[in-house]
Parts: sequence; C-alpha cells; structure tokens
Amino acid sequence: MTTSRGSVGEIAARQDMMALCADAGRDDLEAAVATLEVPAAEDLRPPETGLVMATGRIGGDGRSFNLGEVSVTRAAIRLDGVGTGFAYHLGRDRAKARLAAILDGLWQDPGRRGRVEEALAPVARRIEAARRQAARRTAATRVDFLTLARGED
Repeated sequence: MTTSRGSVGEIAARQDMMALCADAGRDDLEAAVATLEVPAAEDLRPPETGLVMATGRIGGDGRSFNLGEVSVTRAAIRLDGVGTGFAYHLGRDRAKARLAAILDGLWQDPGRRGRVEEALAPVARRIEAARRQAARRTAATRVDFLTLARGED
C-alpha cells in the first residue's frame, strides 16, 4: 500500500527512527550528527517547549482519564537541498530536538538514509540492550497465580 507520502513500510521505518531519536540522549545525537555531512539548516520552527496532557486507561472498560501534564519539546528544520525534518520528545532539551529534526531531515533523503541509520546503530543497540535488561528484571519479579476450584459450592 502506498500513501501520498510514501509506502506504509517507509512510514513505519521513519516512525521507528524518530522514536529512536526521542529515546536517545543529546550526546548520542550529537555523536551521530558529527559523523554525517550536514547541509546548512534553517529553523522553520525554532525548538520550543510546551505542555501536553498525558492520558491513561483504567478499569475493565479501558476508559481514559487525564494523568497530568508533561513537557514536550518540538523542532522543525529545513536542510538545504534535502528537505524538512521534524522532532518531538519528552522534556525540555531544545538542542536535542533540533538535532533529532536534522537527523529526520537527512533520513528522508534516500541517498543519505543508510548513513543516518549506520550513525544511529550504536544508540539503537544500547537502547535495545537496556530494554532487554529491564524486561529481565521485571520478569524476575513476576508472580503466577493459580486458582483452584475448591468444590464446596
């Protein structure tokens, strides 16, 4: 299936790359950008921080409720001869949002996509290892409950 902005697989891959940039630290993004040739970047929307309402779900029916407000920073840039890049992440780090937007803009150029993914590969491996470690710690505390019918009814 193809949309006006690309194939569904390409859109999912971009979402994964943008999520990786949101999970990464500013140092990780700086290191990735330092390995790439980056054309001049113009701010379409300077990095700015605001609040969004975080919602949760509770109960058997999954009704949503407002959990509270969280800080989100966003940026939009235009790279000379490449295109535009966008980024959103939790927190107030404006430099991180701008770096992530630059990486998004570079990734959208098919000729640079492989180099961007290669630059972000160490970050992806580190984040995945941290997720696996957290899953192992959580699994170690798991309790399985078994319900037996007592036959007294």
